[in-house]
Amino acid sequence: MRRPRSRTARRCASALALALIVGAAGLAPAADPGQYRLKPGAEGKLCLSCHVDFEETMSRPHVHTPVAAGNCSDCHDPHASDHGQLLAADPNAICGTCHDDLVPASPRSAHDAVTAGRCTDCHDPHASSFDNGLRAEGNALCLGCHEDLAGALAAAENRHAPVEADCMGCHTPHASADTPALLARAVPGLCVECHDPAQDAFRRDHMGYPVGGSNCSSCHDPHGSSHKGLLWADVHEPVSRKMCSQCHAEPGAPDALDAKRPGAELCRGCHNETFNATFSKSRLHWPVVDREACSNCHAPHASKVRKLLAAPEGELCGSCHQDTMRRQSHSKVSHEPNAEGACGTCHDPHASNLTSLLVASPVEVCGTCHDWGQHSAHPMGEDVVNPRNPNLAVDCLSCHRTHGTEFDKLAHFDPKQELCTQCHSGIAR
Repeated sequence: MRRPRSRTARRCASALALALIVGAAGLAPAADPGQYRLKPGAEGKLCLSCHVDFEETMSRPHVHTPVAAGNCSDCHDPHASDHGQLLAADPNAICGTCHDDLVPASPRSAHDAVTAGRCTDCHDPHASSFDNGLRAEGNALCLGCHEDLAGALAAAENRHAPVEADCMGCHTPHASADTPALLARAVPGLCVECHDPAQDAFRRDHMGYPVGGSNCSSCHDPHGSSHKGLLWADVHEPVSRKMCSQCHAEPGAPDALDAKRPGAELCRGCHNETFNATFSKSRLHWPVVDREACSNCHAPHASKVRKLLAAPEGELCGSCHQDTMRRQSHSKVSHEPNAEGACGTCHDPHASNLTSLLVASPVEVCGTCHDWGQHSAHPMGEDVVNPRNPNLAVDCLSCHRTHGTEFDKLAHFDPKQELCTQCHSGIAR
């Protein structure tokens, strides 16, 4: 007969079973000061007896609740830890054990620092001189990371008033359930809270057109600009000259915001030379002949990108040519124009008489950056037949891939031997 276990043994077995269950679930039990059997009133004070320099931190006006309560073991293990600073859990998860409601289940946009669990990028975990435990006050904190925006604002002659006051006037700091760019509310609802479309000044500035329900950021830089009215850096001439009726019906018309003519028909009225040059070529880029035509790639009013592109060149081209962008991201070697998103260095965005809409022959295009005669004595040119395809001549693309590859020097195959044996089959292996 099995001997009955003692009460102590049963308690130990139960504790072990609980620990195994908790461990298997990947969880850690909440810190309990009592588990360390501290002397009465010693919690917190005991830590400060060694960490005397921490008293200055405790004197700041905004102290983290566990710190103010002396519950250091809510976040730290006093004996040993697998994490730095004796944290009781993974630093990227420890804040979430209490603050678990900061990000919606499926946010439309989320702050990178939040999704990466880097709460301490913005917050001091112990105490701060600023509200919400922030490491700096107002815009100084945001612009400390968003350096590009800080530089643009410094150069801008006109800055949006909310930007001067506080980024949080328009943005939420953690995540947004249904708006892009961490906006507190969707545009134009966010904008019309300050800019009332019913006011005479608003109507006058917009030439009487009913734009109160439009996307304000299609014309205006929400942060700052050197143009009057915070227009984006590159402005379409009819907009800058307040000639809205050149493309739209009169302000009072029922369809005042609609274009007078569809797609290319409207743009051709001013850009006829571009259209003639484009349609005289044998290969057309599909957005040119699509019904939406120019507006597939260009913003009609204003843009932060030159030539009124709807987005930076690499991003814009990549929205359709995802395979090319993906290949580049996995490439061992990056082709500089592709890595910089300068697709127009090699390709004509409208039309060409050459394959892949190249702006010139492969040798000429590559030769603008690479002096191929200095790195290879391999015969090239129209008179050199490609053994793999007698209809093609040997040029740069016979050996190199333009966008990306897993081999050195953007080669199609391993350049040590396999590349050469594609044509020179007689070479001993």
